[in-house]
Amino acid sequence: MTVTEILGFITGAINVWLLARQSIWNWPVGLANYALYIVVFVRAGLYGDASLQLVYTVLAIYGWIAWLRPGPQKAELGVSRTPRGVWAWLIPAAAIGTVFFVFFLKNYTDSQVPGWDGFTTALSLAALYGQCKKYVESWWLWIAVDVVYIPLYVIKGLWLTSGLYLVFLILSIVGLREWMRSLGSARPESATAAA
Repeated sequence: MTVTEILGFITGAINVWLLARQSIWNWPVGLANYALYIVVFVRAGLYGDASLQLVYTVLAIYGWIAWLRPGPQKAELGVSRTPRGVWAWLIPAAAIGTVFFVFFLKNYTDSQVPGWDGFTTALSLAALYGQCKKYVESWWLWIAVDVVYIPLYVIKGLWLTSGLYLVFLILSIVGLREWMRSLGSARPESATAAA
């Protein structure tokens, strides 16, 4: 356990807590968390996870902008369901991403768990994209990722990080509940506006 991992734990827990509350501050805290975990994962030989933090950084900037500027018709970006059209490309993209990451990790790194590392990397990207758009189903993807990451980090000896992902799992369940509640409360307003 290192100071970097401890700081990653703290910023990660705060990040997901803020996200569940739909606070825009989740994005800058997330950026700090991603920077810390690049170091943690490179040291642990989890190169897929380390590279994922770089992509998270780019998507976090995109998400921060999307939440700040939701569009000309909206005062703020609201929680919504993932449209079928998005699922139509997101599922194949995650599958192709998994194959790509597994191939890359097997052939170009010394990753000891390329299958799990590649799968969680691709699924995490899909979840983060959904988070940027405030799609409620992104929480289900995070829950699936957390369930895989918890034992993976135990195997790699990252006990504190494994504990963090247990916290993430709990917070993801809370976030799902909160966003579902927000989604339910937004429907009567939209129905009234449409009438």
